[in-house]
Amino acid sequence: MIEKTVAELSAALAAGEISSVELTQAYLDRIAHYNKTLNAYITVCNDSALAQAKAADAARAKGDTSPLLGIPLAHKDIFCTTGVRTTCGSRMLNNFIAPYDATVVERFNAAGAVMLGKTNMDEFAMGSSNETSYFGPVRNPWDTEKVPGGSSGGSAAAVAADLCAMATGTDTGGSIRQPAAFCGITGFKPSYGRVSRWGMIAFASSLDQAGPICKSAEDAALMMNVMAGLDEKDSTSIDLPVEDYTATLNDSLEGLRIGIPRQHFAEGLSPEVEQSIRDGLAVFEKLGATIKEIDLPNNHLSVSAYYVVAPAEASANLSRYDGVRYGYRCEDPVDLEDMYKRTRSEGFGAEVKRRIMVGTYALSAGFYDAYYRKAQRIRRLIKNDFSSAFKEVDVIIGPTSPHTAFGLGAKSDPVAMYLEDIYTIAVNLAGLPGMSIPAGLPGGMPTGMHIVGNDFAEAKLLNVAHQFQLNTDWHTRRPAALGKEA
Repeated sequence: MIEKTVAELSAALAAGEISSVELTQAYLDRIAHYNKTLNAYITVCNDSALAQAKAADAARAKGDTSPLLGIPLAHKDIFCTTGVRTTCGSRMLNNFIAPYDATVVERFNAAGAVMLGKTNMDEFAMGSSNETSYFGPVRNPWDTEKVPGGSSGGSAAAVAADLCAMATGTDTGGSIRQPAAFCGITGFKPSYGRVSRWGMIAFASSLDQAGPICKSAEDAALMMNVMAGLDEKDSTSIDLPVEDYTATLNDSLEGLRIGIPRQHFAEGLSPEVEQSIRDGLAVFEKLGATIKEIDLPNNHLSVSAYYVVAPAEASANLSRYDGVRYGYRCEDPVDLEDMYKRTRSEGFGAEVKRRIMVGTYALSAGFYDAYYRKAQRIRRLIKNDFSSAFKEVDVIIGPTSPHTAFGLGAKSDPVAMYLEDIYTIAVNLAGLPGMSIPAGLPGGMPTGMHIVGNDFAEAKLLNVAHQFQLNTDWHTRRPAALGKEA
């Protein structure tokens, strides 16, 4: 039962084939068996999860038919949760227990979902492999000697290994989509502002966006029906009506115009991954879509611009962690300056400190114009490239990552790690929706197809992905090494 999609589990619960308590216990048992190998969870909420499941069963008995009622999920440990610690994968917040729920958490609670726990992540969402976590690296369920991707690697590994039915993630430069590709699952990054960021610990405020990590586009639609919508507590939240994202999943793709960026099929792309994507494009052609090569001329500048903008915003956001109000504090400081220095040097990991330093430098008086302002101008050019492309095509498709998952410890050079998001970063800079869906198993490891839409075209992306999944079975493949039962 636990290997089923959210849609299938919802139907099973509605039919009385299983109770939420039974389903939740099955997931908790599997977590107990496999988490010590995968390290996907930082915190597991056994007692509260079973209590929520019991309440969900009672609500269903009274006639509640909410689609996510009683469905077990995991939250990335970047979302604040009342009474449960929220670490952000960092020593700095190892002891932090939020007094409130993030809006995303509130909405899943209101929908009756069951929180199994909080998943591991790169520290403060800074990383592309889930190796920067203070709590140790997450391992890929397909091959435990490989990374699951990052920063939402814990959520991706948990979904892929059937340690939850669905999970939340956040995406600042590809942190939902790249781990989804590496773990063979579906990851969806909505348009900036479509899902509330309130209560989601900030990395780079103009880039961060919460989204679903799950097994299918249909599941992502069900999750988006809960997550999306205006939040008065979030000043960046967009005031647009929330459509039923499941309503158009079965629309025909006849006449769909697909753009293929020539920059994404150039040097650096694995031939096996390229073949998987081209095979996937052939599926769309059979469904009535047309394929057109397009140009994104400033795409090659996206990584450079991102690694000025994101660290600059991070340096401002992370300045609050000083040991005064909450979080880690060094032992026996001699004075205030000593407390600041030692708290931050001891509480942050190497990658976080690296980005704080880069960001502070880029924002400094002598370099603001040379770096930060120029990066923002490049960001505008990238947005304009997409706007021009979407006058000619409906969606843009390419690979999510240049290759499949790499080995733990294989990339010690920070710059090499930064290039992991070369196909995904531009989407965050432009604020567009994007998603990764399974498209093949070259060499026995999953690869992802990256689908990008115009502003707030979430429903179209989900429709395109769902139709692909109706005509392929890559999203149904599961890592054989772990087995189906705990």
